[in-house]
This record gives sequence, C-alpha cells and structure tokens, in this order.
Amino acid sequence: MHVQHGLLFAEDKTYNKTAALISNSCKAIAVLAGQTTEVQALAYQYGKYLGIAYQLIDDILDFTGTSASLGKASLSDIHQGIVTAPILFAMEEYPQLREIVEQGFDNPSDVDMVLEYLSKSQGIERTRLLAAEHAKQAADAIDALPESKDQVVLSSRQALKDLTQKFMRRTK
Repeated sequence: MHVQHGLLFAEDKTYNKTAALISNSCKAIAVLAGQTTEVQALAYQYGKYLGIAYQLIDDILDFTGTSASLGKASLSDIHQGIVTAPILFAMEEYPQLREIVEQGFDNPSDVDMVLEYLSKSQGIERTRLLAAEHAKQAADAIDALPESKDQVVLSSRQALKDLTQKFMRRTK
C-alpha cells in the first residue's frame, strides 16, 4: 500500500462513513428550501467538510478516548482492522509499520506495537490539523453564502460556523 494512496483511501472512507450523510442532508435542506444551485452546492460543501472533520476527530478519539466517554470500545477501528489517518500518518514517519498494518491486527502484540509507534509519531497531531483544515473549509463555505442583512440568517450562519469548532473540541 502506498502511503499517499492510503491517505486518499482513508479520506474516501471518512467521506463515505460520515460526511456523505451530512453533506447530502445539508444539500437536501437547501433544495427543500428552494435555494439556488450555488447555495445548494455550498450547503453540500459545508456538510462534506464538517463530516470529514467530525470523523477525523472520531478517529483520534478512538485512540485517546476511554470506552466510557466514547460509548463504544476504544481502539474499535484497529481491532476491526480499519486503518485510519493517525496510523497512516504514523506510517509516513515509521515505514516499518507498513508490514504490520498489511498483515492485519489479529495478533495483540501487533496492536501494541502499532500503538507504541503511534505514540512516538505525530499521527494524532497531524490528524487533528487535518480535521481543523476541514473545519475551516466548512466555515468558509458558510462565509461564501450570498450576503444577507437578516439577523436570523446571520445568527444561523454563525451557529453553523460555531458548530465546526465545537466538533473540534469534542471529547466523545
């Protein structure tokens, strides 16, 4: 597996797992509200980037959260053999991880080894930065909406932008 290809695969998985639902839901709201094609596209972009940011933070929490706070088993992705962005970024720093990842995670000692390399790497931080970039792109989509002087519209838009930051700070 080529790491860059792996990152693209992880982003595609991230989109399909969470962002597809959010992006299409946001677009559907714009369509049902009779908005222009431009507004529909921006609503879709907002949902896409928000969903990717949400899922990337979820991927981080899988390694850093507790089972009680997450409401699911921590390390659930790795135990299911799912390679997410933190591991892919760690593989860029530690190419020897590639062999372990390609073998799967059936052996508990392999999981421990991956976690050890992950803790030494910038995988978590780079994933957090990637999530922040996507959150900013979501907020940028809101800023690109046509101008409005309506206070309700402006308040709603600010709430949508605030949501991007709330997702970045979540702990479960």
